[in-house]
Amino acid sequence: MSLAYSAMLPLGAALPEFTLLDGEGNPFSLSGLAGQKGLLVVFICNHCPYVLHINPALAPLGKELAEQGVGMVAISSNDISRYPEDAPERMVEFARGNGYTFPYLYDADQNAAKAFHAACTPDLFLFDADLNLVYRGRFDATRPNQGVLATGADLKHAVATMVAGKPPLAQQLPSAGCSIKWR
Repeated sequence: MSLAYSAMLPLGAALPEFTLLDGEGNPFSLSGLAGQKGLLVVFICNHCPYVLHINPALAPLGKELAEQGVGMVAISSNDISRYPEDAPERMVEFARGNGYTFPYLYDADQNAAKAFHAACTPDLFLFDADLNLVYRGRFDATRPNQGVLATGADLKHAVATMVAGKPPLAQQLPSAGCSIKWR
């Protein structure tokens, strides 16, 4: 497992617009998934230990965000020829098995990951109501095998700040995880 860090897309960047398919072939536009107050885009995959570490907190987070008027979407961009466990049909099983209430989409050509400058899984991007980036960084300070459950404290603080109409957080730390598996 090689550790990679997020590239920290510039704050204020506009949401890259894509229409991607879920594991069952249903199309979703990213902007169409935004709630009244914004959208959280999370690059994940099925096998990464860093994703598996935060995963128990992702489904509840999706529900919390929906209640606050913030949409959520997960995207996998990994090369499935080398990592078949991340294939779309496996994504369906993973999402259902983990109780996701948000779409889990496949970035087959990896263009979405490139547009977001996504570098690792998980890599998180929070956009406000105008679909401008207000947070990119880590879920929280926990890591796999530390014996501490992930809570999403850093991300939740950024969401609360955004929903309250305050400026983006001055301190934002990069996410860390497995590198996206490029072709």
